Amino acid sequence: MKVLFIITTNDAETVYNAMRLAHVAVKKGDEVSVFMLGKGVLFEQISNEQFDVMSLINSFEGDFYV
Repeated sequence: MKVLFIITTNDAETVYNAMRLAHVAVKKGDEVSVFMLGKGVLFEQISNEQFDVMSLINSFEGDFYV
């Protein structure tokens, strides 16, 4: 199955959870694309101790677009 995630927020918890879901889909064999739009392009600035967004993004094996 092809899955598309469009992330348009810079809320760390929301981006973290969306990326977790994207990882699960990739591991289940789906073809996953993630698009960062709007405030989502600020993803590099939102990581914190509780929500390590950058580690999820760096280990993502699907297609990632900004």
